[in-house]
Amino acid sequence: MVDCLNRVMLHTATSCWQPFLGLALVVISVGSTLGCPSRCECSAQSKAVVCHRKRMPSIPDGIPIETRLLDLSKNKLTIINPDDFAAFPGLEELDLSGNIISYVEPGAFNALFTMHSLSLKSNRIKLIPLGVFTGLTNLTRLDISDNKIVILLDYMFQDLHNLKFLEVGDNDLVYISHRAFSGLSGLEILTLERCNLTVVPTEALSHLHNLVSLHLRYLSINTLHPYSFKKLFRLQHLEIDNWPSLDLVPANALHGLNLTTLFITNTNLSSFPYQALKHLPYLTHLNLSFNRIKHIEGGMLMELVRLRELHLVGAQLSNIEPYAFQGLRWLNVLNVSHNHLDTLEKGVFQAPEALEVLLINDNPLVCDCRLMWILQKRHFMSFGELQPECSKPEGIRGRPFKEFKETLLSYYMTCTKPRIRENKTQTVAVDEGQQVLLHCSAEGTPRPTVSWYASGRRLLTSRNHGRVTVHNNGTLEIKSAEVQDSGMYLCLASNTAGNDTLTTTLAVKNLGSLYANRTQYYTDQSNATANGTTNVTFGVDLKTILVTTAMGCFTFLGVVLFCFLLLFVWSRGKGKHKNNIDVEYVPRSNGTNVDSAEIQAGPRRFNMKMM
Repeated sequence: MVDCLNRVMLHTATSCWQPFLGLALVVISVGSTLGCPSRCECSAQSKAVVCHRKRMPSIPDGIPIETRLLDLSKNKLTIINPDDFAAFPGLEELDLSGNIISYVEPGAFNALFTMHSLSLKSNRIKLIPLGVFTGLTNLTRLDISDNKIVILLDYMFQDLHNLKFLEVGDNDLVYISHRAFSGLSGLEILTLERCNLTVVPTEALSHLHNLVSLHLRYLSINTLHPYSFKKLFRLQHLEIDNWPSLDLVPANALHGLNLTTLFITNTNLSSFPYQALKHLPYLTHLNLSFNRIKHIEGGMLMELVRLRELHLVGAQLSNIEPYAFQGLRWLNVLNVSHNHLDTLEKGVFQAPEALEVLLINDNPLVCDCRLMWILQKRHFMSFGELQPECSKPEGIRGRPFKEFKETLLSYYMTCTKPRIRENKTQTVAVDEGQQVLLHCSAEGTPRPTVSWYASGRRLLTSRNHGRVTVHNNGTLEIKSAEVQDSGMYLCLASNTAGNDTLTTTLAVKNLGSLYANRTQYYTDQSNATANGTTNVTFGVDLKTILVTTAMGCFTFLGVVLFCFLLLFVWSRGKGKHKNNIDVEYVPRSNGTNVDSAEIQAGPRRFNMKMM
């Protein structure tokens, strides 16, 4: 009976433990098939082996043959030898970043036809010889940034026909050979940053016919030459960032491109690159932030008919002229935050109703009638995370736009017509060569703009005449007055509420014009002689001719009067003198043989008759 009970209990125990024993055998079998290097983490499902930051001096043993993802980053690898990874034909991703690799032997990645991502970032590689990338015919992403590479050799990427993303930044790169990118027919995104390049590698880039996005950051390039990006017909996104020495974008620098996005940020640009942008009719996004662009002129961006976003953050912008965005019918995002703008008038835009996002915070805004249109539209337009605030007038300083009540807008947002403080007419007389100051001080809200017009309605500014300057306080300065400056001058002070005028008469006295003209003649003649030319310029004007003619007439009349006076004196003495005169003389001896008869004859005598 006991024996029977023991048999039953043994059978029951065996039947209960049998499934667990089978599971243990399966686990042991799988572990022996896949394997996993010591100190590494393996995933049978994703076929990944991660040996990150294990301080390994070499490639570890025991990596499963069917591994697809191998992470050897942050270790102590120093060199990659030929066929180091030949035992893993199914490898798709290989990360060797963060090691101390100084050299990669040609053939190091032979036969890895399935690999599509390779990272050699943050190593000590100085030169990548030809043949290193042989066999990587299906590679789509390559990162060789943050090394010590000095030069990119010709044809070094020629086997990477399917490469789409290439990172080359953070190197000691000083030169890119003209055919370095030859063979990269499928490359779409290229990043070149933090290198020692001093010129754009135009010839090398011209081989990238399918390039879509080019990022050039933190470079010491100070000049963009015409046609710097030739043959990049499919390039859509160009980023030029942190070029502190770049101060000009020539008119043809971007010629031939069909860009939709252009970033030129953190440079030394002092003016808006109007001429360079004229060749970009497909541009939709433009970013010129963190430059020194102080003004945007009116009517200069009409060719950018597809522009949707314009960013000018921290650009020292102080003035946007009326019609500045004329032609930009689809502009719906404008970012002019962190500038020096005191207003943004509605007349700046072609279609203000299309504006959806307006970032204008951190500007010294003067809240008057010019900003009324923004406040009326504030419920249908986004100001971003930071609301714009008023800096003037004093009563509403620091008040965000969202706090204004609709019923009080007309009370706060007011403008007053300009008023010129001087008399309405004034006369100024100066000598030729003296300085002229014509004052025109105006007050109003907003601050009036002062313009001066000379005779014939000619606008005077410091840009169209070197001697003439219109100062910020409205004063017109003529540094050295000339006679032709004489005439009527009109000062026009205008703002949104209206305008006021002041008329001034200027009389410039002519001093020594004849002497000045003669001096000018001799000066011009001596200059011409010194320069080796034979052109002679006579400084004769109409006044000189008139003065000379008058002096000649006076001289002629004086001679005639003198003749008449002599005739008068002679006529008064007529009849009181003899008509005949006897003259007696002695012939002079010639010092030779003297005729005695002549000496004895004595003096000779003859008679003259006065007519």
